Amino acid sequence: MLYPSFSLRPLIALLLVSGLAALANAQPAQTRNRASAERPNIILIYADDIGFGDLSCYRPAGNRIVQTPNADRLAREGLRHRRAHSTSATCTPSRYSMMTGEYAWRQTGTGILPGDAPSIIKTGRQTLPLMLKTAGYQTGVVGKWHLGLGGPEGPTWNDELQGTPNDVGFDYSFVMAATGDRVPTVYVENRRVVNLDPADPIRVSYKEKIGTEPTGKENPDLLKMKPSHGHDMTIVNGVSRIGWMTGGKAARWTDEDMADVFTRKAVSFIETNRPRTGKEKPFFLYFATHDIHVPRMPNARFVGKSGMGPRGDALLEFDYSVGEILKTLDRLGLTKNTLVLLSSDNGAVVDDGYQDEAVEKLGDHRPTGELRGGKGGVFEGGTRVPLLVRWPGRVAGGVTDALFSQVDLMASLATLTRQTVDRSTAPDTQNQLDALLGKDRRGRTWLVQQGGLGANQKGLGITDGAWKYIEPSPKGQRMNVNTNTELGYDPAPQLYRLTDDPGEKTNVAAQHPDVVRQLQTQLDQVRDKPNGL
Repeated sequence: MLYPSFSLRPLIALLLVSGLAALANAQPAQTRNRASAERPNIILIYADDIGFGDLSCYRPAGNRIVQTPNADRLAREGLRHRRAHSTSATCTPSRYSMMTGEYAWRQTGTGILPGDAPSIIKTGRQTLPLMLKTAGYQTGVVGKWHLGLGGPEGPTWNDELQGTPNDVGFDYSFVMAATGDRVPTVYVENRRVVNLDPADPIRVSYKEKIGTEPTGKENPDLLKMKPSHGHDMTIVNGVSRIGWMTGGKAARWTDEDMADVFTRKAVSFIETNRPRTGKEKPFFLYFATHDIHVPRMPNARFVGKSGMGPRGDALLEFDYSVGEILKTLDRLGLTKNTLVLLSSDNGAVVDDGYQDEAVEKLGDHRPTGELRGGKGGVFEGGTRVPLLVRWPGRVAGGVTDALFSQVDLMASLATLTRQTVDRSTAPDTQNQLDALLGKDRRGRTWLVQQGGLGANQKGLGITDGAWKYIEPSPKGQRMNVNTNTELGYDPAPQLYRLTDDPGEKTNVAAQHPDVVRQLQTQLDQVRDKPNGL
C-alpha cells in the first residue's frame, strides 16, 4: 500500500525532533550515573587486634569455633584478600600510615600513644579523609582514634578541643581518644567531651598518680576484671586502666555499651549523609571499632555465647556491628553503590593485660592461622590481616593473593575518585586500586613491615611475596614475655621463603646470601628515598 510522500515528512520530522530531544534529556542522566559509579559511598570498617585466622571466612585457617556470619557475607559477596597487610604490628603506626600515606617509621612520635598525647597528624597536610573531602565526599569517623588530640601541649579536655579528626579532613567525628584500657575513658564528639559537667573537670596523667580515686594496684577488691600485667591504675567501671584520671564522672563510658554506642553513631552517620538524589555528595565513613581490643567487656547479649570467653564474645559483638552496617545499607538502598572494606589494624594478641580467660579458653583456635607471631612482632602474624572488599558489580569475587598494604588506600582511592596525591607528605602510598578490587592478582612488588619497634629503628621486614627478609636487630627482643608473642627480632639476618614456608619456621638466610643482599638493599633504598624505589 502506498502513502503520499508529503504526509510522511511532518511525521518523520516530528520523530527526529522527539528522538533528539529524548537523547538530549537522557544524556545528562547517563553522565550522572557514570559519575556516581566512579564515586561510590565508601565505608572502611577497621577492627582492632583481629588476626588473620579470627574470622570464620578465612578457612582453612579461619575460626571454626566462633562464626562471624556478617563478615562472611562480605567475603561471599565480594573479595577475600589473603596477602593484605597493615603497615605495622601495632595500632597507632598502622592508623597513621593509613591516614597519611606515609610509613610511620619515618616519623618520631608515632609509636603507641598514651591517651593524653597531642595530635601526631599536622593540620593542613593531605590525609585520606581530606583527599576524599576534596573529591566531594561527606566524611565521618566513629570509634577508636588513637592518633592524638589537641595541640603541641596535648588535649584540653574541659574546653573546645583542637587537633581533632575534624582538623585533618573529617566533617564529623565521634571517637575515643586512645584505647579502652587507657584513660580518659570518655567519648569526644567533634570538639567536645560528651556529657562533661563543667563543675567536674577532667584531669589526666601518665606520669604520676593524681587525685584520690581507687586504683587496681591499691584496691584490687573493687575490680570486676583483674589485670594480668600492667593495667593497674585508675579504676573506671570496675576495670583498672593505664594512666591516672580524675573528674569527668558524668562523661565516663560504660564498657559493655561501647559497641552499641559506636554502632548507633555509625548507622546515624549513614542515615544522615546518604545521597538521596544524584546531586548529593557521597559519604566516606571510617568505622573504627574497639572490638576485640582489651578490656574485652562485651554487652550482656554476647557474654558466654562464643564458648571462648570474653575474647570470643567480643568477636561476636564485632560481627554484630558489621551486620548492623550491612543491614543499614540494604534498608536504605545503598548496597549497590557502596564500597565496603573490612580490615584490622594489626595481628592478633590473646593475653593483652587482663585476666579474661582468653588463653585458657582458646582451645584449638589459632588467631593468626598458620602464621607465626602476632601483635607487636615483625613476623607475618603481626601485620598480615584480613581484608574483605565488596562493591556489587565492580569487585571481582572470590579470593586473591595480590600483595596489598593499607598504606595504599590513599593512592588507590584517590585514583578511584580522580584525585591526586601529595607526594611530599604521602611518599609511600601506591595506586593499587586494581589489586584492591581484584582486577590485578599480583599487586605490589614489595612491601615493608614494621613490628613494635619505634620509628627509625632497625628491625623492619620486607617481602616481595615469595621471600620475606627481616633485617638484624641487635636491640630487639625475640619474645614479648607478657603476651607470649614471638616478635621476630634477632641480631642475625632472617630470610624465609614464604611460598614454601608461610609459617616462617626455617631461616634460610645462610643458604641464600644473594637474596639477603638484594632485599637489604631494597629496604635501604626505601628507607633512604622517601618516594620509594
